[in-house]
Amino acid sequence: MSDQKIVVLGTGGTIAGTGSNAHDHTAYTSAQVGVHDLLAALPTLTEGLGAERYVVEQVAQLDSKDMGFDVWAKLALRVAHFLAQDDVQGIVITHGTDTLEETAYFLQALLAPNKPVVLTCAMRPSTALVPDGPQNLLDALAVAASTGASGVTVVCAGTIYGAEEVQKIHPYRLNAFSAGDAGPIGFVEQGRLRLLRDWPRGQALPLVSALADTAWPRVEIVMSYAGADGTVVRALLKAGVTGLVVAATGNGSVHQDLEAALVLAMQQGVKVVRATRCAEGRLLPGANDALPAAPGLTPVKARIALMLALMRAA
Repeated sequence: MSDQKIVVLGTGGTIAGTGSNAHDHTAYTSAQVGVHDLLAALPTLTEGLGAERYVVEQVAQLDSKDMGFDVWAKLALRVAHFLAQDDVQGIVITHGTDTLEETAYFLQALLAPNKPVVLTCAMRPSTALVPDGPQNLLDALAVAASTGASGVTVVCAGTIYGAEEVQKIHPYRLNAFSAGDAGPIGFVEQGRLRLLRDWPRGQALPLVSALADTAWPRVEIVMSYAGADGTVVRALLKAGVTGLVVAATGNGSVHQDLEAALVLAMQQGVKVVRATRCAEGRLLPGANDALPAAPGLTPVKARIALMLALMRAA
């Protein structure tokens, strides 16, 4: 549909980074190039969808390790705004890789869009000898313009991942992401999609309009490990935490001393959930577990789910 628009929202990251040495892929500064310039630099911009069909907006300009609730709220509001436009077919968001999986999950859990919202990124800065950002951006645009696409996805190194499953698993290789047991949704091959499974689905939460004025609940992550105890939990209780996620070992097991502190926290009204430290597989809860579980979610995504649940209940 030639009259349909693709919205491109920039938030910074390595894809917008610059360095002084084209051969160095780690010593660079993120979030230096505007999203308008990233898009304008694509050599095949006019193929299939003319430049006039793009709506481009810089929502933020930061290293994604510094992502915060204020940017999440602003980004969600802009995404919701554009999703509501009849002439918008899809949205692409440029983002840093460090917290990309968190932003993707946040947007999917909150908005569950019936149009494609595609996050993309880079592992090398724009000034690298062979940057990966331009191809990732082209691939993301292809997904956003694809008929039938929906939900929040991540596109990197020619692979399409679902927001719920995607994880960054490598600190520097070009294909730094995985979807674990679920596998990718599909691949982008020469601008065309080869799908392996369905697009993400879900139900939107009635929270978007209140995000800018809502106090985000204090939810922290603690980890179970050899010798763990309740010291950190007790300190967080004194700090006024409202929710705790425990990154548990194996199938949700928690050191007995840490578990005792978490049970006490629940008795004091703090919401507690378990997620597994394991990179693959799903936590399988048991009927007699002392602590609730968040099956299928990593600790960072379980934290987002718990924050949204607390906000919805407020």
